[in-house]
Amino acid sequence: MEGFSKILRKTDTKKRLSVPIRFLKSLPPFKLGRHAVEFEATDEKGETWAFQCSTRKSGPYRKPVLTTGWVAFVKSKKLQIGDKVRFVKYRNRATATISYKVRAEKEIRIFGVIFGYAPI
Repeated sequence: MEGFSKILRKTDTKKRLSVPIRFLKSLPPFKLGRHAVEFEATDEKGETWAFQCSTRKSGPYRKPVLTTGWVAFVKSKKLQIGDKVRFVKYRNRATATISYKVRAEKEIRIFGVIFGYAPI
């Protein structure tokens, strides 16, 4: 199981989600000469979401971001700054298939203090 979680910032909720560079090795391979790869992730309700992860075309740091599909996911889940998202890659040992899960979590505040996160 490989993945990451992130507390959302303004750009993450409005345009694109910056993802850790280590998550690139969890994604399907990029085709030769391409700087984007598409994958699907299933949420906790069983809905499938199509995302595109793209990187810079040049430079020493690839800076991966989720673009296509990301804003639709944010709007559907009504995510805001401070909420959390989690992506996890699963490998079925019996069938050797790979799947991705995405989980959105709302920030819980009590008297202005972050108490934790609850799944949406």
